[in-house]
Amino acid sequence: MKKIVLGIITFTALAGAASLLAQAPTPAAAPAPAAAAAPALTADEVVNKYLDALGGKEAISKVKSMSVEATMQIMGNDAPSTTITLDGVGMKQETEFNGAKIISCYTDKGGWMANPMAGATDPTPMPDDQYNTGKSGIYVGGALYNYAAKGSTIELASKDDKSYTIKLTTKEKAEYTYVIDAKTYLVNSMTMKAQLQGQAVDLTTSYSDYRKTDAGFMVPYGLGLDFGGQFQMSLTVKKVELNKTIDPAIFAMPKAGA
Repeated sequence: MKKIVLGIITFTALAGAASLLAQAPTPAAAPAPAAAAAPALTADEVVNKYLDALGGKEAISKVKSMSVEATMQIMGNDAPSTTITLDGVGMKQETEFNGAKIISCYTDKGGWMANPMAGATDPTPMPDDQYNTGKSGIYVGGALYNYAAKGSTIELASKDDKSYTIKLTTKEKAEYTYVIDAKTYLVNSMTMKAQLQGQAVDLTTSYSDYRKTDAGFMVPYGLGLDFGGQFQMSLTVKKVELNKTIDPAIFAMPKAGA
């Protein structure tokens, strides 16, 4: 059970960042014998092509808030989940599982959580390492969008004829690794460090069933999470609403017993 609880909490580190990540491309036909290799690009050029593939920076900049209703599939059980993001201000996820409500919240100042299944009925401040890993979720555009303005750096870790691997390091030294398709420039997967039973593991998120929003960019309706091969779960988006009016007060940590 502890694995499940930690998995749900850790997922919130990706909720906002994943909102604009591109789907894995549809399998292409067999390449012609003379097909050229993917062009050599810098890390910045790859990221710019990725943002263009999503719909462009202008489309992303127009989204100031995002509300997502989804269902997590955990050990054969469905867990309703709601994630609300106010760009640059905060992200809050509430998940119901076995009659308990698990809450994780990130803001531009810090984070907090409440997890009755882990004995934390009252809201408590989030550990710094968990907050630093997941705070990029408060940005609708994710960690790669305007990364330099956020104090992050990127590098081209590797490439082959099928994909580019981009490593992003935040100013807090949190690391994200993106695998970007060399033909479509959409993200196939993202890997980051997470905690599972007190141990650091690679959390890999894959994306599928992307649908274009009215704002002109793609939102994934299917996500798969793998915690270092030890535990897997999935999430299916049911509803996405953009630019709703969000009261920033919802991100404040309630007092104990409230």
